[in-house]
Amino acid sequence: MRTGSEPATARSALRARFWLSLWGLVWAVFGTVAFALTGRTGWAVACGVLWLVATVDLTVVLRHLRQGPHYQPGRDVPPYPPPRD
Repeated sequence: MRTGSEPATARSALRARFWLSLWGLVWAVFGTVAFALTGRTGWAVACGVLWLVATVDLTVVLRHLRQGPHYQPGRDVPPYPPPRD
């Protein structure tokens, strides 16, 4: 059911974002090291930029997770206020 307030009450799947950011961080580090060792400077720089983006995203996600239920409510909290009759 749509209430019309979805953009204001939308919630992110922070735990999924955490694991995806961690996965991206691991591959970005691996790519940076592998390309740097093989002498592919351009690709190493590109992976380094991805490493930076994944680190920033991971930091933001962890900050929101630590802020508690305001950003990551429990299963008993509805995603929006119930409609009033």
